[in-house]
Parts: sequence; C-alpha cells; structure tokens
Amino acid sequence: QVQLVETGGGSVQAGDSLSLSCAASGRTINIYNMAWFRQTPAWGREFVAVISWNGDSLKYADSVKARFTISRDNAKNTVNLQMNGLKPEDTGLYVCAAGDRGPYPGSQAYDYWGQGTQVTVSS
Repeated sequence: QVQLVETGGGSVQAGDSLSLSCAASGRTINIYNMAWFRQTPAWGREFVAVISWNGDSLKYADSVKARFTISRDNAKNTVNLQMNGLKPEDTGLYVCAAGDRGPYPGSQAYDYWGQGTQVTVSS
C-alpha cells in the first residue's frame, strides 16, 4: 500500500505561482508513474500531468503546458507540481496518484490516490 499526502495549496490571485508537493509513505515510489489530477464540481476529475517512474517521460494537459512543471525526487519519495501563471480556471482540488501502468493520462491507470489539496485562483 502507498499512502499519498498533498500539501501546498492555497488561495492566490491570477498570475501567481504555487508549488504543490505529494509525499508518499508505505512503499517507495520509484516503481510508480506519478500523476496529478484536478477535481471540480463542474468537470469532475481532470488529468493535469504525469511523470514516469524514472522521470524520462512527462505528459501534460494542453491547458497547463508551458505553465506547470511536474518533477519527482525518488530519494525523498516525493512528487512536485510547480504551477506558474495561474488562472481562475486552474481552481480545483489537486490530487496526487500513483500507478504502475503507463504513464497514461487516464485515471484508470492509477491505484493509489491522496486526499488532495485545494487551489483557488481569483481574478
């Protein structure tokens, strides 16, 4: 079992930056692809970004390309999401996930999920 805990959310203005972190425990994550999803009442769960187990493959949703950067530190068992140039439409509950299939943008590829950290961007 892998437990995931997200931190770093908050309320910011459009154009600001936030750095989210996902800390894993229970097992080492160096065999898992790690992803971030965003949950909102209007759109449900949306893929944001994924990084492969060895960091060689990165994928982003079109809406966040060139603004968000996903990274991982397997030695620290953490995954980060640097978010720059935030927009109101980036608002949502950001959830970290781990899985050994892919790396795919679909949520079906992930077996372990955190509780999420809220990001609110006002205009």
